[in-house]
Amino acid sequence: MTSSLALAPGARWYPEAFDPQAQAALLAEVRAVLAQAPLFTPTMPRSGKPFTVRMSDCGPLGWVSDAAGYRYQAFHPDTRAPWPPLPPRIADAWSRFGRADVPAEACLINYYGPDARMSLHQDRDEADLTAPVVSISLGDTAVFRLGTEVRSGPTRSIRLGSGDVFVLSGASRLAFHGVDRIIPGSSRLLAEGGRFNLTLRRVTAA
Repeated sequence: MTSSLALAPGARWYPEAFDPQAQAALLAEVRAVLAQAPLFTPTMPRSGKPFTVRMSDCGPLGWVSDAAGYRYQAFHPDTRAPWPPLPPRIADAWSRFGRADVPAEACLINYYGPDARMSLHQDRDEADLTAPVVSISLGDTAVFRLGTEVRSGPTRSIRLGSGDVFVLSGASRLAFHGVDRIIPGSSRLLAEGGRFNLTLRRVTAA
């Protein structure tokens, strides 16, 4: 198993979990998904304000946000087509870093351009909060902020580079977290620049 760092109980960081060749293979799977399920821009439920990240999904369920709220659904909000299945390498990453006994049901694909960020939030739209959340970084480095289960709690900042994996589980499953900024030009993996973040989740009760 790749070496890791425990940042809090249940919060584990695996720097360079995927080498450059494996990153390229994962990126190819992401590109194939996006050819079927193009990136879209989610909006905030109350204000209608667009996110600064663009998004897509793969797996049986996909996470969306719009005027109807935050939720999982089985189809793309624009094309109305079912989400593409989880590609093999992405599914294997869930078995390796998440849980091998039950499959992931959703992989959120967030694309961060140079000005994108994600405010502190919890991942709590899933029925099964006992399963971990597994995050894979591809492309430019993200300045990632990790907090506690209390929004006003203390936070710490780390830099997630291309190929890094971050897992929230157990006592940190509902920790607030976000992305302060992207460091443009810190990776050459994406020809267009920016960062893909793949977030694997179990949605329904195992």
